[in-house]
Amino acid sequence: MRAPSHLPLILAVSGASGLIYAVRALKFLLQANYTIDLIASKSSFMVWQAEQQTRLPTEPRQQELFWRQQAGVELAGQLTCHPWGDVGATIASGSFRTLGMMVIPCSMSTVAKLAAGLSSDLLERAADVQLKEGRRLVLVPRETPLSLIHLRNLTTLAEAGARIVPAIPAWYHHPQTIEDLVDFVIARALDQLDIDCVPLARWQGHSTE
Repeated sequence: MRAPSHLPLILAVSGASGLIYAVRALKFLLQANYTIDLIASKSSFMVWQAEQQTRLPTEPRQQELFWRQQAGVELAGQLTCHPWGDVGATIASGSFRTLGMMVIPCSMSTVAKLAAGLSSDLLERAADVQLKEGRRLVLVPRETPLSLIHLRNLTTLAEAGARIVPAIPAWYHHPQTIEDLVDFVIARALDQLDIDCVPLARWQGHSTE
C-alpha cells in the first residue's frame, strides 16, 4: 500500500442514489490516514433521507461526526466537511493544491453542469478547478439507462480530462456481499488517483492448470 500524500483529496457526494459508495470510500481513505475535504451537495441531503431515513446535518462539525459514524472510523485520517454553498472555501481555488477529486456517486445533473462549465455551488466549482488546473477528476456515475444527452456530457468531460468510472462491479473476485460489489467499484475509482487502500482480489490472469 502506498503511503498517503500530505495533500488532501476532495471527496464529493452528489444527489445520485448509492450513498453506500461514498461511505465505503470514506471508510477506506480515513483508515489509510488520508486527508479528506468532503462536500455533500444540496440534493444529497434528500437522498440520505430517502435511502437511509437519516438526516444529514448541515453544520460542518456535526457533519464530520456524522460521516465518521457512518464510515465507522472515529479517529484515523483527517476530515474537513464544507457546506455545499460555500464557494469561498479553500477547495474553490486553484492555488489550493490537492491530490485530485472524486465525485461518488455522481448524478447526471452534476455531470451536465460540469460538462457545461457551471459553478453554481462548491462541488461544481471544486470540480471545475480540478479540470482547469489539469488535476485528476474521477466521476463515478450511477444511472441507467443512459440517454444520448448523458453519453454526450460524459464524453465532453472525458475529453476535458476527467476519468469516468461507472458504478459497475465485476464478478471474477467472487463477491459474497453487497459490500464486496461496492468495494470493487471504489477500488477501481481510486486506482485512477493512484490510491491503493481497498483490499481487492485483482485479476491474476487465466490459470495454466
